[in-house]
Amino acid sequence: MEQVIEDIYRQHSRRVLATLIRLLGDFDRAEDALHDAFAAAARTWPADGIPGNPFAWLVSTGRFKAIDTIRRRARFDASQQHIEDSLYTFDETEIGDMEAIEDDMLRLVFTCCHPVIPADAQMALALREICGLTTEEIAHAFLIPAPTVAQRIVRAKGRIRAANIPYEVPGREALPERLDRVLHVIYLVFNEGYSASSGDAVVRADLTGEAIRLARLLLALLPHPDVCGLLALMLLQDSRRSARSSEEEALVLLADQDRSLWDRAKISEGLTLLAEAMRTGEIGTYTVQAAIAAEHAKVPTAEETDWRRIAFYYDLLLAAQPSPVVELNRAVAIAMAEGPATGLDLIDAILGRQELTAYHLAHSARADLLRRLGRREEAIAAYETALSLCRQEPEQAFLRNRISELAAAPERQ
Repeated sequence: MEQVIEDIYRQHSRRVLATLIRLLGDFDRAEDALHDAFAAAARTWPADGIPGNPFAWLVSTGRFKAIDTIRRRARFDASQQHIEDSLYTFDETEIGDMEAIEDDMLRLVFTCCHPVIPADAQMALALREICGLTTEEIAHAFLIPAPTVAQRIVRAKGRIRAANIPYEVPGREALPERLDRVLHVIYLVFNEGYSASSGDAVVRADLTGEAIRLARLLLALLPHPDVCGLLALMLLQDSRRSARSSEEEALVLLADQDRSLWDRAKISEGLTLLAEAMRTGEIGTYTVQAAIAAEHAKVPTAEETDWRRIAFYYDLLLAAQPSPVVELNRAVAIAMAEGPATGLDLIDAILGRQELTAYHLAHSARADLLRRLGRREEAIAAYETALSLCRQEPEQAFLRNRISELAAAPERQ
């Protein structure tokens, strides 16, 4: 039963939280209610069984736990009375209203992306509330101290309370000005699911699925080439999900994946959306990234990949969105097209500028090029650096395996 409750928490907790925020009108109150609801489930479900609709049970239980807490406080603080009264105004059918529930996550995204919240705080708040990442995990993702992340989240919630920001999807006229930030949050949610920053799974399907669902909702609200581009990118990337890990949850690199496992329906839809985004002439960064993903999706074998074209797309992306991570990906593409020595020079230049020194994938990419060049000892050292920075268990296992293979192999002359 404990494992079942953990699975339900993983699959539904963020949507339960989003609905509780709508019903309770406060982030902190909703978070407390979420934890109270799952604590109640752990006590009662082993004896009573899992309810027919666990989601509705958790939302209802959490809401009433919050009301009880406010009621107790109101006995000692009259200013709390209006909060208690407001919590009784919701129609109980709202908990089971699937249309309202489906929109709750989108409401939460827009709330996290309100213009009164600084951009860096928006990202931290979104990853905390939508993805459920810990402060430490967010800090690792952004390569900043955990206390800085905690302060950003606290400030963001304070801004929401102080400005009395409504928990809603704004009117159509206000959508365009909020679009970039909302798309970026959905992109972050997908990336955390597609390549989880920590934990024992290569992919968190709950997050990738939620990001795709949110993008579909957004596209229906606001048909825009950037939304098309992002949805195309996510579908093309997610099409490879089943092939990205073995039955033992071991990481499988792109070149080694069984392409018969790729989801052809998602690839077809992604390519159609990509073509639609490109037809408009407004080619944004998500569309360029989707074009890169399409180059992998269109060919039947890894050997047929057009790496020069991919490197060209990274040139476009780097011009539009300068970033050491984009530069790293471009270096890998050039290494595939022109040879590992050329790519290694580019990666060494990035690391030489003290950029991405705490990013494990930079060291892993460098290690792979050193391995391909036969520089075994240097490759082992680079893999060990990557391992020391990596927090995802399947990636750690992959890196350890690479180190073991190299340690057992003779030095190439």
